[in-house]
Amino acid sequence: MLVAGFEPFGGDAMNPSAEIARALDGREIGGCGVRGAVLPCAFGDAVAELRRLLRAHQPVLVIGVGQAGGRDAITPERVAINVDDARIPDNRGRQPIDRPVVAGGPAAYWSTLPIKAIVAALQARGVPAAVSQTAGTFVCNHAFYGLMHALRRRKGVRGGFVHVPWADEQGKRGQPGLPLATMTEAIATVVEVAVTTRRDRRTGGGQTH
Repeated sequence: MLVAGFEPFGGDAMNPSAEIARALDGREIGGCGVRGAVLPCAFGDAVAELRRLLRAHQPVLVIGVGQAGGRDAITPERVAINVDDARIPDNRGRQPIDRPVVAGGPAAYWSTLPIKAIVAALQARGVPAAVSQTAGTFVCNHAFYGLMHALRRRKGVRGGFVHVPWADEQGKRGQPGLPLATMTEAIATVVEVAVTTRRDRRTGGGQTH
């Protein structure tokens, strides 16, 4: 299984998604080994690195993790959309506006993770969690879409994306956040549920982002 976070961006010295991926690297969850990796926060480069990791490790499950500063919960993403529309430049200075992730690709890809079962499992453990209806239009959505586009030809390989808040350790005063250790174990739970759950829960309502 592959868990891929991102390097810091936007002037931050830390990205909790990278720390989570490093912490989970080498662990065994649900009877499967986890490989953690850190992606560049750059349009194009992030997807290229994901494709290299897919070739190198041949995972059966891929979970992208990114930082969504300002959110107050762990948020599995429902859908990736085929658009790059950057509010700020990425770490390579690129700032695409209203461009497709994949020219001629479908408008969107659904996550193939059991997102509602993941939310229920996290909430049962006392971790704030909600389904998210948008992964934005920055590098996280870019990588999510690129991942699902790559997985379309890999039979039986599931994938998706989860956003985490700022870590308390980042010192964002007055902003919502969670301890890094809590978020690391939350993503371990995401992996466990994704491995053991083939059919998602059929429940409506509840909190969404």
